[in-house]
Amino acid sequence: MAKKHVTHPSHDRYRKDLSEMPEWLKKKACPNREKFLSGKRIQPKNVTGREKLADLIDSAFLAYNGARLREACQLFTEKMLEPDVTIGMSLSGALTPAGLGCSSIVPLIKAGFVDWIVSTGANLYHDMHFALNYPVRTGDFRMNDTELRDNDIVRVYDVLLGYSDCLMATDEILRDILVQPEFQKEMGTAELHYLLGKYAAEWERKAGLKDVSVLAAAYRAGVPCYTSSPGDSTIGMNVAGVELRGNKLRLNPSIDVNETTAFVLAAKRSGGRSGVVLWGGGSPKNFTLQTEPQIQEVLRIKEFGQDFFLQVTDARPDTGGLSGATPSEAVSWGKVDPDRLPDAVVCYTDTTIAMPLLTHYALSRHKPRKSRRLYDQRGKMMQALTREYFAHNKVKMLDGSDPVLD
Repeated sequence: MAKKHVTHPSHDRYRKDLSEMPEWLKKKACPNREKFLSGKRIQPKNVTGREKLADLIDSAFLAYNGARLREACQLFTEKMLEPDVTIGMSLSGALTPAGLGCSSIVPLIKAGFVDWIVSTGANLYHDMHFALNYPVRTGDFRMNDTELRDNDIVRVYDVLLGYSDCLMATDEILRDILVQPEFQKEMGTAELHYLLGKYAAEWERKAGLKDVSVLAAAYRAGVPCYTSSPGDSTIGMNVAGVELRGNKLRLNPSIDVNETTAFVLAAKRSGGRSGVVLWGGGSPKNFTLQTEPQIQEVLRIKEFGQDFFLQVTDARPDTGGLSGATPSEAVSWGKVDPDRLPDAVVCYTDTTIAMPLLTHYALSRHKPRKSRRLYDQRGKMMQALTREYFAHNKVKMLDGSDPVLD
C-alpha cells in the first residue's frame, strides 16, 4: 500500500499565492519591497551541453561576475552597437601573443564593432609575428626560465616565442620598414600603425594567411590604432634605434591626443553617442578616457562624458590605481556622463576569458555595422575640433594672428 503524502498546513498557505505577504510582513513598513524584488527569478534550466553559447550566457550567467559578463555582453550588443555610437577600445596586457588578436579583435574590427583603438605598443609589435607567419606557441608557466634562455626562447607566462627566429627576425624587418621614405617625417602613432598595417596586410597575402593580424585588419577597415606610450615597446625601441642612424621619423603624442579627442567630439556633435570598451587598465585605458577631460577641462568646450562604459579588469578599485577605477569615480573627472551610469559595466575577470565570449555573443546577436573609417576622417574632424576650440575660447594664435581653418 502506498504511503499517503502528508502536506504540512503551512505549505498550503504559501502555495495559494506566493506573492501574498504574511500578515506580520504587511504590518512592517516595506514601501519599496516589490521594486527590490522585481529582478528575474534565479532558477535556470539544467545545462545540457546542447545550448548555443549566447543563450547559455543569457540564461545561466546570473550572479556575481558571471552576471557582470552577461550585462557587458548585453550592453555592448543591445546598446553600444547602435548605428549612432562611436566605439573606442583599449587593449592592455599581452593579448595578441595569447591569440586574442586572431580570435577576437580582428573579427570585431571586420564586423565594424570597434571604431578606434588605443593599445600598448607591445600588443601591436607581437601582432606582427602573426602577419609574418612566425609561430607563437603554447608552453607551460612552470618551465625553467634559465633553461629557456639557454635554448633561445622567450616566455610570456605560458606563451613561448623564439628569440632569434621570431623576435629578432621581426626587429630586422621592422627596422628595414622604418627607414623607408614614407616614414621620414613627424607623425602620430595612428599614421605609423596604418603604414605598418599596409605592410602587415601584404605579409598576410604573401603567406597565404587570412585575418590573423590586427594591424592588417585595422588598415583594411580604416580603424586608427594609437599607442599611449610610443617608446614603451619594441616598436618604439626600434624607432629610437634607427634615429641614431639619422632616421627622420618623429612620433608626436600631441597628434594622438587631439585626434582621439576629435573622434569623441565629432560623435557627439553629429547627434550620436560615444562609448568605450576597456580591456584591462593601465595607460591605454587612461588615454582612451582622457578624451572627455581634454574636451571639457583643457579645450573648455561644453561636454558631459562618455555615454557607455564597459571594462573587463582584474584590478581592485581600493588600491587607487587607474586600472581598477570604477565608472562612478570617472564621473568626478568628467570622463563618464553621470546620467548614463546605468549604461556602465565593470566585470572583474581575465580578458582571455571574457573577450572571446563577448565577441561570440556580439557576432551571434548583431549584424555587422558599416565601418566608420575614422582614419580617413582625421583631418576633417581635427578641423572641426580646432574651429570649436577657438570659438569657445575667443583666443588667437600664439603669434597674435587669427587661426586659418580650411
